[in-house]
Amino acid sequence: MNARIAPSAPIELNPDAITRSARTVIATEAAAVEALESRIGPAFVEACRLILGCRGRVVVSGMGKSGHIGRKIAATLASTGTPAFFVHPGEASHGDLGMILPQDVVLAISYSGETDELLFILPVIKRQGIPLIAITGHANSSLAIQADVHLDGSISSEACPLGLAPTTSTTVALVLGDALAIALLEARGFTSDDFARSHPAGALGRRLLLHISDVMHSGDEIPRVSPDASLTAALVEMTRKHLGMTAVVDAEQRLLGVFTDGDLRRALDDDGVDLRGATVAELMTRGPKTIGPDKLAAEAAQLMEKYQIHALLVVDDGQHVVGALNIHDLLRARVV
Repeated sequence: MNARIAPSAPIELNPDAITRSARTVIATEAAAVEALESRIGPAFVEACRLILGCRGRVVVSGMGKSGHIGRKIAATLASTGTPAFFVHPGEASHGDLGMILPQDVVLAISYSGETDELLFILPVIKRQGIPLIAITGHANSSLAIQADVHLDGSISSEACPLGLAPTTSTTVALVLGDALAIALLEARGFTSDDFARSHPAGALGRRLLLHISDVMHSGDEIPRVSPDASLTAALVEMTRKHLGMTAVVDAEQRLLGVFTDGDLRRALDDDGVDLRGATVAELMTRGPKTIGPDKLAAEAAQLMEKYQIHALLVVDDGQHVVGALNIHDLLRARVV
């Protein structure tokens, strides 16, 4: 049965004490991370060598708070080009060890280096010849001694004033994991395009993977008229295609200009324009901004923002109109 905490009087906060406590935690953890920098050396390089030579995956494991850190490290590795996943050490001894294969590398996290659940599965890992990288705060611990590579995650003190809650130690372990992930990323030549392929549903993935050809209107959906078309014909085409503009093309579909809502307003304000007799060629904008179908959709958004326009025509290398899009198409694709 769960114990119930008896109601107590509201705690009166001391703003100065609260601020002081938070700043102390930040300073303590920042100092520990700074001290970690000087300990990056041959062992860290060897850990990277083992992982780069791994034909399988990096299997990260840890108990309690170290386990939570391990899950994040595994996720960071996986999203930056190093296949990785997390295995709970308690579950590992009840069947999940079958997930760890001889071609894998194990990354075990335990500040004490004496976590029973980890030590219990070490003999099986070692028997299979699986390389073991350990992050601990004690170089003489059982886990550190049995590891092929030991990464020193020691700290002078936890940020917890009781010295009990893992705080500074887990921060240092997380930073070591991030350092591994980024060092491996750079060693592999991992690019932003590679990253986007791991994040297709995210904003970054949409910016880096979605091309103009994926979002543009093509074929009969493209608004276009000939240069001798009347103003009425141009307006009808604009209305039918719902893009707020129409391309003006020659007989080979090469772009001559664009007629937009803005061109119409300017024509209406110009007393010298004969709206009944004028052709669209007399009213269009020549040399409009265009984009290629193989460009990123994000580049279209940048062009629209830079030139304060709401639509773009898509042309090929021969200046043939092959598509059209407006800001609403980018909004629907969640590029902007």
